[in-house]
Amino acid sequence: MQLHDLTPAPGSNKRRKRVGRGNSSGKGTYSGRGQNGQGSRSGGTKGAGFEGGQTPLAMRLPKLPGFVSPRRIEYTAINVSDLEARFENDAVVDGAALMAARLVKSEFEPVKVLGNGEITKKLTVKVDKISASAKAKIEAAGGKVELPC
Repeated sequence: MQLHDLTPAPGSNKRRKRVGRGNSSGKGTYSGRGQNGQGSRSGGTKGAGFEGGQTPLAMRLPKLPGFVSPRRIEYTAINVSDLEARFENDAVVDGAALMAARLVKSEFEPVKVLGNGEITKKLTVKVDKISASAKAKIEAAGGKVELPC
């Protein structure tokens, strides 16, 4: 059997009714649309959500308050406890190292280091932002902070 030998089962394909092709076809003159009115016109339907002239639901509901700036930068927060757990002593912590440690999804996403937890390892941290408490803890452990990366 080949592709050109395939045929649909008998009676499974039915020809569509062609409207507006003369009165002998059974769908001539008005073509099943009646005489006058909106339904007889081409394009004579209202859009989705039309409520007969009443104010539609989407316009009646309250809108979301506030404003979100399109220029807002979302930083990925990383604590010093994460750096303590994932990095060895004298390591350089930058975007590529954070990605290798699976703390961020991309080495180019902005990172802010926060001061939650303790750190004992001497690290060189190259990130976009750092909190004052995190900077103090890293420098107290003998590491250094370089801003911005």
